[in-house]
Amino acid sequence: MTEPSSPIVLDGSHLGLADLVAVARRGAPATLAPGVAQRMTTSRRVVEAALCSGEPVYGLTTGVAERKRARIDPARQAGFEERLVAGHRVAQGPPAPAEVVRATLVVLANGLSKGVSGVRPELVDALLGLLEDPLPPPVRRLGSVGQADLGPMADLAHGLISRSGTALAEGEGLALLDNNAFSTAWSALAIADATVLLATMDTAATLDFEAFRANPSVLHPVVAEMRPFPGLAVTLERLRGLLDGSGIWDPGAPRNLQDPLTFRCVPQLHGAARDALTYATSVVETEINSSQGNPAVVVGEGRIVSVGNFDAGQTAAAVDLARLALAPVVGAAAERTVKLLSAPWSGLPAGLSSVPDGTDDGLAELAVAAQALAVEARSLAIPVSHELVSTTKGEGIEDRTSMAPLSARRLTEMLDLIARVTAVELVVASQAVDLARPSRLGRGPSAARDAVRRLVPGTTSAATFPSDLEAVVAMVASGVLAEV
Repeated sequence: MTEPSSPIVLDGSHLGLADLVAVARRGAPATLAPGVAQRMTTSRRVVEAALCSGEPVYGLTTGVAERKRARIDPARQAGFEERLVAGHRVAQGPPAPAEVVRATLVVLANGLSKGVSGVRPELVDALLGLLEDPLPPPVRRLGSVGQADLGPMADLAHGLISRSGTALAEGEGLALLDNNAFSTAWSALAIADATVLLATMDTAATLDFEAFRANPSVLHPVVAEMRPFPGLAVTLERLRGLLDGSGIWDPGAPRNLQDPLTFRCVPQLHGAARDALTYATSVVETEINSSQGNPAVVVGEGRIVSVGNFDAGQTAAAVDLARLALAPVVGAAAERTVKLLSAPWSGLPAGLSSVPDGTDDGLAELAVAAQALAVEARSLAIPVSHELVSTTKGEGIEDRTSMAPLSARRLTEMLDLIARVTAVELVVASQAVDLARPSRLGRGPSAARDAVRRLVPGTTSAATFPSDLEAVVAMVASGVLAEV
């Protein structure tokens, strides 16, 4: 993490995606807003009244799932919360990234601060205290179906208890478990990364335009007037700005009246992905300001009601949509790379070899890598939010799942592959530009080509073939080319 930024104030309603990223990745501290503690204390009084009355309240005075009819023995009440946490530690696999766990802590704390879960403000203080640890508690990434991230959240609750020594009050064990803070946090970070990566892919596409000497007529403002999608309008303006000063705008500069569709339809493909990510951003920003728990305290009525706000179907579907929209974008990027390496299409030497009549293949084999990566990325676009699986729990009533954790994890995996395709695309397009020697590069392509050349020299023979593009992948992932 970098140096901490300004504190992020949590009030349950105004946590932005950028705020969440600041805490998760830059170590920004988080604190409760004034008045939140009092709101939570008022809610807690309703819980305490229910305890005193002895009325059956799910997870408070009764067991959970198929034990929901069983009343908690007052003599065993003190240890019920810890037993509940221990009994749900069923997550599997390696731990989630530390940044995801930190984001989970913030999402959980913000949701609890709304004052409808009936927990004490001291519990939220303890959660935020874990953000001060260099490494958050380990939370295993697998084993949640997304109807509350029970397994991962049990890992987090266990870490809270063991590290801070917090003794859970009645109902707080369920409040820590019965939410989707884990999948919501992972989804939010992935959507933030996807938005930056798409902007980087805009820049890479304009470098392809320069290398291919593509026809810029496809970027005319009339395109957005004909099809008034917001993402299309934004994308067209961005692409024209990146190509500002380019020689491809000069009369007679384009090589073709109409280029292949993967060039001609860049605005439409990127625009559709941009609209999908805008929608997904609105969903996750709503979700990180929601209370996902069950049951819920209705302070105005002085009672506790059962709800289904642990269903993360909306988030899972939004992240599914993001993956579906990115799939054709990465496929087109790989195809443009193939076109640049093919002499009949590019008008340049085969493989972009600097010695046209020699035996070296130049960069030709990078087409194989680009296509392999793109196929793997697109395979992760298959939706999962429609999956229907049931468990043996709850006498068969737990018969629906959202699979939100899987949806989020697949987006993260997909973005890594897309970043690698983009890295190959940038290296190939830089070589093509070097050989084509256009009269003038636009500001975006120029910055991209210079950034690539600082990491990978031009290929002049088999001896200078760039066998390792990890530095370029890291540059793509950093987002520096999203801001040119």
